[in-house]
Amino acid sequence: MPSSVPDRLTVTPGRPVAGTVVPPGDKSITHRAYLMGALAHGSTRVGNANPGRDCATTLACLEALGTRVQGDARTVTIEGCQGRLEEPDRVLDCGNSGTTLRLLAGPLAAHPFLSVLAGDRSLNRRPVARVIEPLRRMGARLWARCEDTVPPLVVVGGPLRPIHHRLEVASAQVASAVLLAGLYASGETVIELLGPARDHTERLLRAFGVETEVELFPSGGRRVRLRGPACPRATAVEVAGDFSAASFFLAAAAATPGARVKVRGVGLNPTRTGLLEVLASMGAEVHEERSGEAAGEPIGDVTVVGPERLRAAEVTADQIPRMVDEVPAWAIAAATAHGTSRLKGAAELRLKESDRLAAIAIGLGRLGVAARALDDGLEIVGGPIGGGTVRSEGDHRIAMAFAALATRARGAVTVEDTASIATSYPGFTGDLARLGAEIQPA
Repeated sequence: MPSSVPDRLTVTPGRPVAGTVVPPGDKSITHRAYLMGALAHGSTRVGNANPGRDCATTLACLEALGTRVQGDARTVTIEGCQGRLEEPDRVLDCGNSGTTLRLLAGPLAAHPFLSVLAGDRSLNRRPVARVIEPLRRMGARLWARCEDTVPPLVVVGGPLRPIHHRLEVASAQVASAVLLAGLYASGETVIELLGPARDHTERLLRAFGVETEVELFPSGGRRVRLRGPACPRATAVEVAGDFSAASFFLAAAAATPGARVKVRGVGLNPTRTGLLEVLASMGAEVHEERSGEAAGEPIGDVTVVGPERLRAAEVTADQIPRMVDEVPAWAIAAATAHGTSRLKGAAELRLKESDRLAAIAIGLGRLGVAARALDDGLEIVGGPIGGGTVRSEGDHRIAMAFAALATRARGAVTVEDTASIATSYPGFTGDLARLGAEIQPA
């Protein structure tokens, strides 16, 4: 089980962060590897699995659907059901994991039984309409609370037909749900994403022996074709290090003159690494060394060195899809940069584990940084970081961002609601301490 993280942390500034970190396995890839392993024919081994609560939740849901699972938090073996899940005898508790809920809806749409997917208070406020609509078109019956907009989500599956689904708002989770449902449909399922979005599902489908055809668009989007029915073949998956987890250390290094942080074995999927380009544009020294692949994902090492003076940045809407989970980390750099940084096109961050735009702006304000949440972004005037107390609003990425920013503060910073860090990175505080931060449970 994931280790616990104290509910409050106090970080006292010390020397500039420096050292090397090996981040945990990628959360997004781990979820998908578990799901495909459960649907596969044969036994799948998932190595370097993300040890956080979210991925443990996906495993628990799969066990409730009849999947046999063995192993520990880092290496998991899954006996595949050859595409035939069992009817659950309870509500499938997705905890705080939107990925679990939305992706599971895909294969459940093909099973002739009733499933109920629900989660904690935060998850039960997050949108599901964009998943419901295409799965209904494929032939499944789905309902949700508040006129089919938020969980709990009820799925009654059955025979599916292939569809051609165009996503005006590029969403990797919606695309993944439809592709996983497409494994059960007779014919060609086509997904069109008009803008950039993560492609972990397509890469893993190929690793599991399922053929997909991908056509790239000049806009950065893509068209994906999958012909069903198709059953994944079990395989061994070594999960790349989580770039989103590593981003807090990299941003802290960029924000600190003389700091130097290296992350090893991290995933370098180009749909995820937009933050590196932004940090480089702000004046940070960024070195990227690719070393190979893991389950079709490029991996390598990244080193960031903090400049004497970091420049403010203008982050545009077309950059957001490649750094959407790294916006809290970007705020670390923006808060310490010279000038006013602006970020636009990130309205979806108001519907994550917290309203991330508001949480960042309020937290920075409490530390003496002028910041304003826009309808779809942020405006941050860089300056000295003072001490104080901030709330993470129960959001793991907000908690990690402020803990990392505190290494640059002029006084002690207490971050509340930090237990949520165990959602994705139970070892975060230990790794931050190894880079030089002085951390005490508060």
